[in-house]
Amino acid sequence: MRSRPSPGVTLALAALVAFTIWITWRAKAMELSALGHSGPSPLLWKSAPDFHLESLDGHDVSLADYRGKALVVTFWASWCGPCRMEMPALATFYQQTHKANSDFEILAISIDQTKVAAQEAATSLKIPFPVLLDADGRLADSYDVDSIPTLFVVDKSGKIIYSSTGFQMGLDFMLAQQLGLKDYTPVFGEKK
Repeated sequence: MRSRPSPGVTLALAALVAFTIWITWRAKAMELSALGHSGPSPLLWKSAPDFHLESLDGHDVSLADYRGKALVVTFWASWCGPCRMEMPALATFYQQTHKANSDFEILAISIDQTKVAAQEAATSLKIPFPVLLDADGRLADSYDVDSIPTLFVVDKSGKIIYSSTGFQMGLDFMLAQQLGLKDYTPVFGEKK
């Protein structure tokens, strides 16, 4: 005949189960936060903060320069591993979809402290779209960027309609959807 566990053992087992559920939930919440899934940006559905920054090729660039176009704005740095994964994905997407008469642009905002570091990374990563330098981090602060890469999609009226933090698989499909590119089909390999 089997004996029943004592009330103390039953209570200890219940406490262990409750603790296991709680610690698993907490670990998953921390993991999602670390991966950038901590929730939408407080800027979502608001006007994108204006900016005036110098591009790596020496031009003054502002948000107003792109009025009437959708914008993908990504904050990154040369030393950021996930950024080095995101940039080639953005470059491939850009090369496959962007034409001279496109109604969207991608801007990479480097938070590197030196232009040299940003330039070396942009060159090695073969970034085909404008790279701007935010060495003092003021623009990143105004966009409430607390980790990188952080990406925003700004619609043609200047409102932020999408934001994400961290490198996302399927980035190209998400961008095609947000930019309204209905016929997007990825082309694997380099564009000739």
